[in-house]
Amino acid sequence: MIRIAAVGDVHIDRDVLGRFRPALEELPGQADVLLLAGDLTRHGTEAEAKCVATEFGGLGVPVIAVLGNHDHHCDEVPGVLAALTDAGITVLEGDSTVVDIDGVRLGVAGVKGFGGGFAGRCASEFGEPEMKAFVRTTGVVAERLGSALRDLDCDVRVALTHYAPVPDTLAGEPLEIYPFLGSYLLGQAIDSAPTALAVHGHAHHGSERGRTPGGVRVRNVAHPVIKQAYSVFNLAPEHVSPPTPSGI
Repeated sequence: MIRIAAVGDVHIDRDVLGRFRPALEELPGQADVLLLAGDLTRHGTEAEAKCVATEFGGLGVPVIAVLGNHDHHCDEVPGVLAALTDAGITVLEGDSTVVDIDGVRLGVAGVKGFGGGFAGRCASEFGEPEMKAFVRTTGVVAERLGSALRDLDCDVRVALTHYAPVPDTLAGEPLEIYPFLGSYLLGQAIDSAPTALAVHGHAHHGSERGRTPGGVRVRNVAHPVIKQAYSVFNLAPEHVSPPTPSGI
């Protein structure tokens, strides 16, 4: 059994440094890997990213992350990435990584994601150049996620995003902002490979549980939703086909 801990939207800066660390110190006894689902910082500054590195570095388990919209706000992404990677945190954006856990290969593919909405109520690549660019961005990001998942050579696949791939986990958010919280294209990308679990953040007032049209379990691990330092999901190698995570 692979134990995956996950949390998103921790929004770390100097004022909250140390809030998560006591629980994180117990992580090696609780999980084999920690996934961070974006919005690691409050405003996306390098200084805040160094606080994230202090909080989530040196935990004794691999830490894999994607960035969120907050992490891009101050246009200091290179500095943010440097601070995180210097602390041993793997940051994904359209690529993947494989972790060996007692002989079982866990593959994680990740992207930040983007908006656009969901089937029946979504933006389309039509009209003004600005609208076309908005939807095209999501399409490119989703294709990168799908390719990364399909190309993984592993026993268990997990998709890690910041934006939501399904509307189920947005229940509780105003319907008017669904197009800015995620896209069905991310769900299609996840369904293009035998994925066992998808985790995301971003929807602070959303719901925890959902499922892609293809049956992949989706979990919103935004900190305001799970209300704890992390949630732990147990996955067995046989979930590679079909994915039916247990203990979630």
